[in-house]
Amino acid sequence: MSIKDVLKTIKDEDVEYVDVRFTDPRGKLQHVTLMSDQVDEDFIDEGFMFDGSSIAGWKSIDQSDMKLMLDTNSVYMDPFFAEKTMAVHCSVVEPDTGEAYERDPRSTAEKAEAYLKSSGIGDVSYWGPEAEFFLFDDVKYSTEINKVSYEVDAIDASWNTDTDYEMGNMGHRPGVKGGYFPVPPIDDGQDIRSEMLSTMKRMGMKVDKHHHEVASCQHELGLIFGSLTEQADHLQKYKYVIHQVAHAYGKSATFMPKPIAGDNGTGMHCNMSIWKDGKPLFAGDKYADLSQEALYYIGGILKHAKALNAFTNPSTNSYKRLIPGFEAPVLRAYSARNRSGCVRIPWTESPKAKRVEARFPDPSANPYLCFSALLMAGLDGIKNKIDPGEAMDKDLYDLPPEELEGIPTVCASLREAMDELEADMDFLLQGDVFTRDQVEGYMDLKWEEIYAYEHTPHPMEFKMYYSC
Repeated sequence: MSIKDVLKTIKDEDVEYVDVRFTDPRGKLQHVTLMSDQVDEDFIDEGFMFDGSSIAGWKSIDQSDMKLMLDTNSVYMDPFFAEKTMAVHCSVVEPDTGEAYERDPRSTAEKAEAYLKSSGIGDVSYWGPEAEFFLFDDVKYSTEINKVSYEVDAIDASWNTDTDYEMGNMGHRPGVKGGYFPVPPIDDGQDIRSEMLSTMKRMGMKVDKHHHEVASCQHELGLIFGSLTEQADHLQKYKYVIHQVAHAYGKSATFMPKPIAGDNGTGMHCNMSIWKDGKPLFAGDKYADLSQEALYYIGGILKHAKALNAFTNPSTNSYKRLIPGFEAPVLRAYSARNRSGCVRIPWTESPKAKRVEARFPDPSANPYLCFSALLMAGLDGIKNKIDPGEAMDKDLYDLPPEELEGIPTVCASLREAMDELEADMDFLLQGDVFTRDQVEGYMDLKWEEIYAYEHTPHPMEFKMYYSC
């Protein structure tokens, strides 16, 4: 939308408020709401000043002034408020120079797209994330000095087959690892997922499907692919809608990778492709009908996978999902036939749909940084012709130990991911897409999380060691 289109919509739709939104380094959407009569052409041109020192990992208090610049192409109507409200995503700039703020995740995504074009490798990259989530009816946790605990519950959870309910226990619910595709009443999330998907469509998002996932209380909605920054915006809206609709149903949604033990964790498979001159760069006559560029792209992702973990799997909880020997894609291998490696080539009949899928990311990631980092790793692979090796078409779950030993893995902890990022960040710094200051500021935030996690006793430790 042009600025005139935005202003016309505000007038024609009797919009009362304009909600300007941006994303912090950890990936959480932030906002401030303005009366619509304050939003005119000058406001959109000049931006909105705010205090950057109040955002973790950004400015110090003596350099706190920052500016939000509205992206009029990202405008949508927010359906969740009583007063008619227009929302718009923003990038952050330095007020004195007008240049993109180097620690702003959305600006990083915009720079990644610009770098792709300047490289001559391609014109546009397309992204199709598949972000899973859990829905619970009750969530309690405590992190007191003398008490660490959590408890989640849901009427449709597998562990409630013998729970007494006032209205009776109907008994229809998925078992552990038994939630993939059964019809209702076993799947009782049909209506809530349909409302989530319909809401996204009304907000201008490109969506296609929804279903129950493998784990108890686990779900997924389908986003149709889009360009990098656009799709990162959509993923932020995706999370927002899911949280809001769940809340309206009296439920709680979480994108934690591993909120319950003994069942599948939550991933965010990322489908990626590059186009140049209107043609799909990844289609060719090599393995699985990929081009040589696509294989090099995979090579870059596999080479830098451990550094990528810092952005694709940025929570301590991420590594309770990425555990060898289970269904999580921890092996740095690629294949068209199985889903157990880090990278899969989905089957498709059309060259236009030819893409590669990174299976190790999870939805705790900041989408702007996650997508940008994956793109930079892939482009590094193309530029330096990084050979991904032979495809692994065997069932990687059933390989004998002597074969498994020869296949490298992703990181086993966030601490390891930070160390790997420290040692392997040069590929991110190409074209000033990421900056060293940005990466180091991001790492500082993550080290805070690591220390908080590592310094806190775990209930399992009491079970194993209290009587030692």
